[in-house]
Amino acid sequence: MLAVLAFPVGVFVVAVFWIIYAYDREMIYPKLLDNFIPGWLNHGMHTTVLPFILIEMRTSHHQYPSRSSGLTAICTFSVGYILWVCWVHHVTGMWVYPFLEHIGPGARIIFFGSTTILMNFLYLLGEVLNNYIWDTQK
Repeated sequence: MLAVLAFPVGVFVVAVFWIIYAYDREMIYPKLLDNFIPGWLNHGMHTTVLPFILIEMRTSHHQYPSRSSGLTAICTFSVGYILWVCWVHHVTGMWVYPFLEHIGPGARIIFFGSTTILMNFLYLLGEVLNNYIWDTQK
C-alpha cells in the first residue's frame, strides 16, 4: 500500500495543494474555510503527510511490485479518482476542488492527464528512493 498508493498520493497531495494554494488560495482552499477548519488541521491534511511518509519509508523496507503492476495500479487509482471527481460534479453541479470551476474543459483534460503522469512519476520516485535508502544499508 505504501509503495503503490501512500507514497505517490501523499506526495501528490502535498505538492499540488501547496502549489495551487501559493498561486491562488481561493482556488483550492477559500478563506471561508478558516471559520470551520483550523490552520493546524489544514496542515494535518496537507503538510504533515509528507514527513510521515518519509519516516515510514526510512524505518520500514517496502517490497515494490513489478514496475508494470505498480504503474497499472497507480494509473487505475488515478483514473478512478478522476472519474469520481467528475461524477460528483455531474451529480451535484459543483466541483470537489474549486479551482476546477475556473478552468475550461480542455484545460481540465490536460490537468487530469498531467496529474496521472505526475502520479506515475511519483510512483517511480518512491521506488528509486526506497531502493536508495535500503540498498545503502547493506
